[in-house]
Amino acid sequence: MAELALTLKLPFYRLNRVKALEFEQLTAVNTQVANNLLQVNKDERKKLTSAAFRHIEIGSMWINQTIRNTNAKTKVKHFKRMWLEVNNQGFEIIKSGDLYTVSFSLYRGRKGRIPLSIHQASHTSVLDQVISKEAKLGSLKLCKSKKGIWYALVSVSMQVADAGEVKGWIGVDRGQNNIAVASLPLGFGKFWKGGRLKGLRRQFQRTRGKLQQAKQLKEVKRLEQRERRIMTQINHVISKELVQFAKDFGMGLRFENLSGCRQTMRQKKKTKSDAANNRDTWAFYQLETMTRYKAIRAGIPVESVPAPYTSKSDHRNGVIGVRNGDWFRGYDGYRCNADWNASQVIGQWSGFSCPLDLQKAVAAMAVVDVEGAVNDSPLSGEASMQVDLSPA
Repeated sequence: MAELALTLKLPFYRLNRVKALEFEQLTAVNTQVANNLLQVNKDERKKLTSAAFRHIEIGSMWINQTIRNTNAKTKVKHFKRMWLEVNNQGFEIIKSGDLYTVSFSLYRGRKGRIPLSIHQASHTSVLDQVISKEAKLGSLKLCKSKKGIWYALVSVSMQVADAGEVKGWIGVDRGQNNIAVASLPLGFGKFWKGGRLKGLRRQFQRTRGKLQQAKQLKEVKRLEQRERRIMTQINHVISKELVQFAKDFGMGLRFENLSGCRQTMRQKKKTKSDAANNRDTWAFYQLETMTRYKAIRAGIPVESVPAPYTSKSDHRNGVIGVRNGDWFRGYDGYRCNADWNASQVIGQWSGFSCPLDLQKAVAAMAVVDVEGAVNDSPLSGEASMQVDLSPA
């Protein structure tokens, strides 16, 4: 069994102004408590409990969590806002008819229930598992959006079945012209185009430049946050479709390991100045992490394979070819879409690196049948040297 951790963002249902103002005031008090704690010596701060804050009207469990959160932030000098948070001992999820409510004691000695608004069917199933004790509650955090909407952030952990046997692997190639390309083994591919997103990034870049010249720094920050939210939403949609694509065909997902790619992939100065082409601004890792937790929940295995030469290797035989823009050309003149070819190589990857010596590689392919490589790819450099290539 694998453990899956989720955080549900649930808006309160018809929260009245009095309760919203109460949350606002107590959040300000909680922030002041956190900032006061920062003035205390670190060693003494770790010994403090809610008993030292009896004069504060907030419940003891909330204060204790604030102390833990403050101690965890070792490099913070001042908190702009410290949201109210409590562990699973301080709240409860209850269902009354079709309405879900959260029960907690925010004040000392006073307990109340507030209804929640559920927008996603997946959230309903998770809350039902919590009520039936099939899932375990983590913590509850009360926070407010910039639009003034108060949310309950509920963390939940649950046990899910391990991924079962799969028919094959779907390779997923990530890029900029195509955000993602997923293809079946020697089959068709599904493309998520990135052209519209590139235009959006350039538009945000132009707007930020004008705002920076006008010294509107707050607007620049607001615009950056909006761009980040749009990218996150796009990655959520793509990851959901990737998992469904794999589920429909009973296959697993394979990604190329792009860790450290910002240091290893060279970019020209002109390229880095363009927000649409600068690789540093693209959230490749976020897409993978979102896909992973959705796949775990659906029982679909996810693997990572080494990235070198996945875009330059021919998916038919593993020989290094030539990539030119959106097209890939093999040593024998074979042409196909470069991103589709890369997704095929990722899906068929089996641990053998492609040889760089093309002449020896092609000759080795003519006389040797190697099992377990990328579609019977040629031997590695040392092994190919041991093959007798002399004419019979």
